Order: sequence, then structure tokens, then C-alpha cells
Amino acid sequence: MTNANTGVTVNIRSIIIVSLLSIAYLAFSTFLIGYKPDELTLVVIFNVLFYASAITRKFILGFTIFIVYWIVFDYMKAFPNYNYNPVHIAELYNAEKHLFGIHFNGKLLTPNEYWLANSNTFIDVLSGLFYLCWIPVPLGFAAYLFFKNKKQFLNFSLTFVLVNILGFIVYYAYPAAPPWFVQYHGFHFIPLTMGNTAGLARFDAYFHAGVFKGIYTKGSNVFAAMPSLHSSYPVIVLYYGLKNKLGLANIFFGVVTVGIWFTAVYASHHYVLDVLAGITCAALGITLYNVLLKQFAGLRSALNKYERVIS
Repeated sequence: MTNANTGVTVNIRSIIIVSLLSIAYLAFSTFLIGYKPDELTLVVIFNVLFYASAITRKFILGFTIFIVYWIVFDYMKAFPNYNYNPVHIAELYNAEKHLFGIHFNGKLLTPNEYWLANSNTFIDVLSGLFYLCWIPVPLGFAAYLFFKNKKQFLNFSLTFVLVNILGFIVYYAYPAAPPWFVQYHGFHFIPLTMGNTAGLARFDAYFHAGVFKGIYTKGSNVFAAMPSLHSSYPVIVLYYGLKNKLGLANIFFGVVTVGIWFTAVYASHHYVLDVLAGITCAALGITLYNVLLKQFAGLRSALNKYERVIS
């Protein structure tokens, strides 16, 4: 039951729907990828916020867009992209070296290899801090827009999801190994390879913590380095920051954007080519969303209804 003033209310119908969806999600996830505590945590958070108050209910319904994205990303574990197309390892490495190779000590190195040989503690710490921003900054920005401008929140959130969809399509069309895979395994494809912190392990070691180790053990697919969606996310934030004229905040967003781009290469998680593909993916997603919003009245109408539900 909805209206422009109260949004979704707690009644028998909504209780049944939320309960059934929660049970179905847990059951299907267990069947598809096996039970994980994260899944139960997500269900608990959703239910607590849905029932706690009208404000938290509207908040979690708005952020359902991101929940759907996370679920799709998580379910990709059940469908490894290397089962559908060959993984590109040597050709991507050689292209990177040809286009962006750096001469060092008489050898031609990829930028990843150069920084692996020239890393230092200051850059390790700084780059780790930048990379920790790749999800908190977009989510924090989304939360700001939720309370400040619901329409812009929806536009940002759907653009974020669309960019990810474009990236996922490329993941399956062009499976690609990250630079650290070549460093550890050479050019021989090894299925079921686990995620690796690579250069970010130096950050974990400096702080005697397993921050990045915990993140990368949950990765959906090692062979999804192209495009670098880590590099896409800050571009979307910066675009909407500029669009909403956030002033000094945009300087912060710009610095974080460049910092994440650099870290992706420095820590051997992505080639420069991956980063450029991620930037391109963001630009295409932003452009495509704006075109869809302009051309389809049905989309605008649906967004207006969604806005009323969470307002």
C-alpha cells in the first residue's frame, strides 16, 4: 500500500512479501553458491531497517537498487566467465607492455612491473587508503543524495547499476587475467584461481591487518580485470558531484578518482588498459542513461513513482 505521503506501510501484505523474499533469497543463494554469513547479514539488515521506522524503511527501499547489484555480482560466482570464453592473459600483457612499457634497468617493463620494483611504504599506505574508497565513497555519496535530492539519488544509483551491467557484459565477452596473475602464475591459465591482494598486501602488512585479504577472498571472479570497475565508480561520483555543483567536495572526488586509477596499476590489480576501459565504461554508461532518461517517458514515470515511495 503506497501513497505520496507515507510510501510503503507495514501491513500484512508487506510483511508477507518481505518475509517471502527474504526466505527465497537465502534458499536460492544457498542452492546456487552455498550459504555464506554475508547473505544472512544482508537479510537481517534489510528487515531491521524495513520495520524500524518510516525513515529507515524508505532508506532501505531506495538502496534496494544497490542490493540488487550486489546480489547479481555475488551470483556471478556460480557462472565463471572463463566457462564461456577463453581467458586473455599473454595478449593483454604484451599489449600493455607495447603501449605503456617503461624501460628500467635494461628491461622493458609493464607499469605494474615497474611499480612492483619501485614500491615504497608511503605509496603503499596512500594507495591502500585510496583503494579503500572504491565502495564507501559511492555509497556515502548515494546516502547524501538520498537525503538531499531523491531524484538525483535515483539517477546516480541507476547509472551506477547500468555501468556495472556494461562492465559485466565485457567480463563475459572478454575474460582477462589481472597483472598479479602473470606475476604469480605466468601465462598458463589456471581455473578456480582464488583472489589475491597482490600489492595491497603491503598495506595489510604495514598495519598488521587483513583488510584487503578479507575483501579479495570474496571476489566473484579473478578473470574479470577488463574493464576496471574500480576505476569506473569514482568517475560516476565525480560526474554527479559536478552536476550537483558540490564545490570543494568535487576536489576530493577528483583526487580520489586519480588515486584509485593509480592504485589499480600500482598494486598490480589492473593494467593501464583496464583502467582506460573502466573510464570508457563509465562514460558510456552515463551517456546511455541520460539518453534513455530523455527518450523514454515510461522510465521517467517509473522513477517519479519510485521517488514518491521513498520520499
